[in-house]
Amino acid sequence: MSLKLDKVQFILSTLDHLYPKPEVPLLHKDAYTLLVSVLLSAQCTDERVNKITPILFKQADNPYDMINLSIEEIREIIKPCGLSPMKSKGIYGLSKILIDRYKGKVPNTFEALEELPAVGHKTASVVMTQWFGIPAFPVDTHIHRLAYRWGLTNGKSVEQTERDLKRLIPETVWNKAHLQIIYYGREYCPARGHQWQDCPICKKYLRKSLRD
Repeated sequence: MSLKLDKVQFILSTLDHLYPKPEVPLLHKDAYTLLVSVLLSAQCTDERVNKITPILFKQADNPYDMINLSIEEIREIIKPCGLSPMKSKGIYGLSKILIDRYKGKVPNTFEALEELPAVGHKTASVVMTQWFGIPAFPVDTHIHRLAYRWGLTNGKSVEQTERDLKRLIPETVWNKAHLQIIYYGREYCPARGHQWQDCPICKKYLRKSLRD
């Protein structure tokens, strides 16, 4: 166990050195715009989402204005983000529920967030940690991939990876570490064309099976 803790300490130190103050990569101004942005980011790059949300939020940056748009109007705007039929219904549906149940405010519990249309555990976790400041460790496919590469999890599921990372990484840095790993993956540890010899963490801790 001490060997794994040494590894975690090295990883966290490396991430702190490279990304001391990571910011949420999605453009937003409040909990609602963050929630919508994270929902749109499913199977879509943050860069593309950040090109589309200013267009969407110019027309509707709150649930009251959003339900004045039709699902089809929302769909047309967000089409470049992919999965637009599901996402447009989700955005419209969650906006209506926020008005009906929460006076237009985004709730700050996992249970309430995960009951909203098109909002899964990962989306809820991002809003909880990055807006409300409640410790959480959102795990997307990129974090899941890196955690497996570094031998921090067995890689069987994102749920297992989340449990493993929460167990290994101190709760006080969950909010920051989640963002740091995302930025690190983009710059040093991509899914394709990865040169592990040039990657500070993989150079030291890449799984042996992945080196061969």
